[in-house]
Amino acid sequence: MERFQQTEQHLQQLLESSDKNNVSMRLSSKDWAAWRRRLTRLWALRYHKIGRKGKLETAPTKQMGTKEDLSVAYSPGVAEPCLSIKKDEKYVFEYTAKSHLVGVITNGTAVLGLGNIGPLAAKPVMEGKAVLFKKFADVDAFDIELDEMDPDKLVNIVCAMEPTFGGINLEDIKSPECFYVEKECQRRMNIPVFHDDQHGTAIIAGAGLLNALELLRKPIDQVKVVVCGVGAAGFTCAVYFLSLGVLPENLLAVDADGVIYKGRKDLTPENYLNKVAVETEKRTLKEAVEGADAFLGLSAGNVLTGEMLLSMKPNPLVFACANPVPEIDPDYARSVRPDVIMATGRSDFPNQINNVCAFPYIFRGALDCHARAVNEEMKFAATKAIAGLVKYPALRRSTSNTEVSGTGQEQDESPVFGRDYIIPKPFDERLLVEVATAVVEAAIQTGVARTTDMDLHAYRKSLEDLAFGMQRAQ
Repeated sequence: MERFQQTEQHLQQLLESSDKNNVSMRLSSKDWAAWRRRLTRLWALRYHKIGRKGKLETAPTKQMGTKEDLSVAYSPGVAEPCLSIKKDEKYVFEYTAKSHLVGVITNGTAVLGLGNIGPLAAKPVMEGKAVLFKKFADVDAFDIELDEMDPDKLVNIVCAMEPTFGGINLEDIKSPECFYVEKECQRRMNIPVFHDDQHGTAIIAGAGLLNALELLRKPIDQVKVVVCGVGAAGFTCAVYFLSLGVLPENLLAVDADGVIYKGRKDLTPENYLNKVAVETEKRTLKEAVEGADAFLGLSAGNVLTGEMLLSMKPNPLVFACANPVPEIDPDYARSVRPDVIMATGRSDFPNQINNVCAFPYIFRGALDCHARAVNEEMKFAATKAIAGLVKYPALRRSTSNTEVSGTGQEQDESPVFGRDYIIPKPFDERLLVEVATAVVEAAIQTGVARTTDMDLHAYRKSLEDLAFGMQRAQ
């Protein structure tokens, strides 16, 4: 990895070279981008096959060095927890990994920006998702790739795995089937079922929206929002924005066929888009954006033009989340509208809308209180917790002998709440503590938690210790 980074830095230096006399040593931005893509591809392939192939392994959590250890890990001693669970199912959370185990499940029909590549080709992505669970929240996860395209059969398979997992993370299932699959699994299962492509994106985008509006002192019930792209993520974001307080008449959703308006010929009664259809004379994205306060894109690169951006209200919010090419280039957007507040789905620009700020911690909280579901109140709690973090500087425990405050913590150099910092960064360790605690509290208050007598102060302290331990282990 170090060699890859050094090579990339060298190419970047060549790109920025000011030696005009040595033209042969200078790289155009197009050449550099091509080289970078090639290097990334070669490194990604090598990364995945170094040592033990893939990105996951299983490891025992108990000692197994003697025959006595094995006699309780397996037969005959293992019969005792089996009998206890048979007598009372609550003991499955005490004697097995179910309480910290998530199933990451896909059928490979909508994988990242790759489309329907099938379950086998989706496996590296699902392994990666499982790694993120472990990396950010110390939650164990198995990736499950299912060769099943029929939604009803897919639901049956997922539901049959309920005894194994404490929660189900549905991933990369195409719309509109994903809505049906999630809803049916939630109805039939007694553990959290969460389609991250929908809700993770909505929770983070919602946090960004709330913070940007607070920064600009704009009431949410007075802003006009355009959502471009209404697949799994875009549609769910639109609905979530409505639940946060955007008025239905102030939200226009746009797909490849234009504005989604009541009476559009393709909106049959069973079409899920009816939920965001409104009475309007506007028909195109250009017309929809004119006079809007905010634009959320989950569609395709470069669909938002400079002319469209100029037609928006002062201090426009633009969340251009298409990857790898945003709906509008952030640098270009700022050159056209210096007052714009930008967010993207990319890590190389400020305000990245990254699901990893949400899903590991939502599941951490839901698993810790043995929740039966992830409900709307838990999602709202996560959004508010995420939004709140950018307004306070991060405190971290000292890992050295340097002087610190009486609390044993020192203030980290943190970005300041403003136009380039409306969403926490993915590696902010406070996310684990704040989001998981907020989710547990909401789960208890709304009656979906099996464990209702949790000491939240002690729980928060345990998460702080976990976050500190994970940081030191890096």
